[in-house]
Amino acid sequence: MKRATAAVRAKAKRVRLLLLDVDGVLTDGGIVIDDRGVETKRFDVRDGQGIALLISSGIDVGFITARKSKIVLQRARELGVTQVYQGVRDKLTVYQEIKRKRHLQDEHIAYAGDDLGDVPILRCAGLAITVPVAGAPMSDVAHYVTVAGGGHGAVREIAELLLNTQNLWHTAIKKCLR
Repeated sequence: MKRATAAVRAKAKRVRLLLLDVDGVLTDGGIVIDDRGVETKRFDVRDGQGIALLISSGIDVGFITARKSKIVLQRARELGVTQVYQGVRDKLTVYQEIKRKRHLQDEHIAYAGDDLGDVPILRCAGLAITVPVAGAPMSDVAHYVTVAGGGHGAVREIAELLLNTQNLWHTAIKKCLR
C-alpha cells in the first residue's frame, strides 16, 4: 500500500479540487435494488463530514460517476457538492472539461477512483488516489492508497490528508466546534 510520503504530501498541498468516483469510493461499491427497482446506496457520515470540512475550507469537491442515481444528487445537495456528473462513460473528457472551466491545472486536482474507468483520470490528476480493494492497474498509477475502504472512511481520510498538508485542519475543526 502506498502511504502519505513526502511526495504525496507535496502533491496534496497544491490541491484545490477533489473529484470522487461514487461507487467504490464514496460507497462500498455495493448496489441494492429492491423488487420495485429502487436503488439504495450506503454513505458513511464521516466521509460526508470530511467533504463538508473540505468545502468550508475552500477546497471544492465534485462527483464523477458512470451510474445515474437520484440518491447521489440528494447526497450531493446535503453536503453542498455542486459539481455532480452522472451517467458518464468517458470520465476523462468530463475531467478535462471541469479543468478547463475552472481554469485549473492537473496539479490542482486530486481524483479518487477504484475501477478501470478511473485509470485515465488517475494518470492525469495531480494527486491520484485509490482504495485498498481496487488492485492493479489502479494501485499502479495511484500516488496514494487509502487505509480505509470505499464507503468506510476513505473520503474522510483523503479530506484529512488534504486539510493537514495545507495547514487547514485546525481551522476547519474550530469552525465545526463553534
